[in-house]
Amino acid sequence: MTDERLTAWVHGQVQGVGFRWWTRSRALELGLVGSATNHADGRVVVVAEGTRERLETLLGLLRSETTPGSVTLVVESWDPPRGGIAGFVER
Repeated sequence: MTDERLTAWVHGQVQGVGFRWWTRSRALELGLVGSATNHADGRVVVVAEGTRERLETLLGLLRSETTPGSVTLVVESWDPPRGGIAGFVER
């Protein structure tokens, strides 16, 4: 199974509610690498690399009712992995 790169722009009330920490925890449980970063306009951008199956699981979790805060929309894009990422960080 080849790796892919998921970029997910998460809209809603997702800053200041533990969303990045929660995302990091879920990504690490799935064995993914990447980051969750606050954006100036209030969104959080999640970049993760790993297998398509595990990335789709993370995407489903980002869209679920279990997230901290309130997610109103998740816009995703898929790309080939770039590599060079270790662990999963909050920015």
